[in-house]
Amino acid sequence: MLRGRNAGTAAEEQPHIGNYRLLKTIGKGNFAKVKLARHVLTGKEVAVKIIDKTQLNSSSLQKLFREVRIMKVLNHPNIVKLFEVIETEKTLYLVMEYASGGEVFDYLVAHGRMKEKEARAKFRQIVSAVQYCHQKFIVHRDLKVSSPLGDPQEPTHTPLDTFCGSPPYAAPELFQGKKYDGPEVDVWSLGVILYTLVSGSLPFDGQNLKELRERVLRGKYRIPFYMSTDCENLLKKFLILNPTKRGTLEQIMKDRWMNVGHEDDELKPYMEPVPDYKDPRRTELMVSMGYTREEIQESLVGQKYNEVMATYLLLDHRSSELEENLSLKPRVTAEVANSSGPSPAHKVQRSVSANPKRRVSDQAGLSIPTSASYSKKTQAA
Repeated sequence: MLRGRNAGTAAEEQPHIGNYRLLKTIGKGNFAKVKLARHVLTGKEVAVKIIDKTQLNSSSLQKLFREVRIMKVLNHPNIVKLFEVIETEKTLYLVMEYASGGEVFDYLVAHGRMKEKEARAKFRQIVSAVQYCHQKFIVHRDLKVSSPLGDPQEPTHTPLDTFCGSPPYAAPELFQGKKYDGPEVDVWSLGVILYTLVSGSLPFDGQNLKELRERVLRGKYRIPFYMSTDCENLLKKFLILNPTKRGTLEQIMKDRWMNVGHEDDELKPYMEPVPDYKDPRRTELMVSMGYTREEIQESLVGQKYNEVMATYLLLDHRSSELEENLSLKPRVTAEVANSSGPSPAHKVQRSVSANPKRRVSDQAGLSIPTSASYSKKTQAA
């Protein structure tokens, strides 16, 4: 039984799901919307992605749950964490970390291109997260500035031939319909992202898909006069027409531009820590809220991503506040609004996204302004 708020509280006027009070809508898509919510037991703000399963066909549902299964295995500081999944007959709720800083795209629209120092800080985070996925044999296939590192795709060892991703960020082999291994398409997309961060525009653009395809397949793009030589040289490792000649992310992590100002902290593959499932502080706090030690351990070891695991993870997320006036509420047994309980066909699972300051959303990819000053011209090999 899922626990929720006490029906007699004053906050009952606000809609809720499980232990979360829904506050406002922060993102919308065709079949999903994202709500800012508050975990009533800890007071922690979260983002709840609400997916209407009735609008998805069998293939789309299969893909959705396959992706969520993959998200369960990801644990990286630059990938948005998922705390809980609640499933009803008609709806899937993904309870995720809420990051209020907005998207990189929003920054570019408001402020224009980034200085290379600022772009480097963002790009190091993105590369670290994508490389982490690659080392787990997971490819993203839809990297773009508006959502760097959203839901990853199925782990792949065999060549793929499915067109995935946003056209301006798509690798040439996707436009050609060729089979591809996976990581190389992410490397190309990262090159487009880097170019966009530094210039405020896309390296390849067109009035329509046909024109865009032609420009991508030519591999020609202009280098802004203000772009450093080191940054230009790094781009040439990404934007290579032949996918087998593109740099690996391990190689790119060692690039000079990537580590300017970080000489004592060279970017390296992320080493995932061993999960801490026996934190005495969090355990005691949860016991005081009415949980038992047995159900806490069962949920964590079993990676159930239920309300018990969510509470444990959320307590860690506000660890900096635990020492200062943490107001915890005891849990109260209640039915989930409009819920008949999780479907037996699907387990509690996890969701992901990459930028720690990115708002999680289901918004369609937005175009990037294409105005910029140029002086140099180059071509993908």
